[in-house]
Amino acid sequence: MEKEECIFCEIANGKIKVEKIYENEDFFAFYDANPIGEGHTLIIPKKHFDSLMDLDKDISLGYIPVIREVADILMKKYNAAGFNILLNNGKVAGQIIGHVHFHLLPRKKGNNNKGFLFF
Repeated sequence: MEKEECIFCEIANGKIKVEKIYENEDFFAFYDANPIGEGHTLIIPKKHFDSLMDLDKDISLGYIPVIREVADILMKKYNAAGFNILLNNGKVAGQIIGHVHFHLLPRKKGNNNKGFLFF
């Protein structure tokens, strides 16, 4: 069920075009519109959930395998040696868009190895 005026629901439903990195029946991965590094990607469920705490069991169980698959794609594409994963869960944690999404950032040796922290 699409939440009214959710930009990520519109992306998942093809109403807003983005460069797709990965897609399956339940998930969609695409580049962040305001990347903090090369290959910065967002991974969203196609079905609307406000936060991680709202995910149903099937989507919850499917998230990690999708993150791994997207990480593998990005690491090969960007010749990365590792990656960071981040979830801002709730407004007080910095979640700007009310549709759960994980950030994935491929990392190369010599990148700012402090990760990408927002505090």
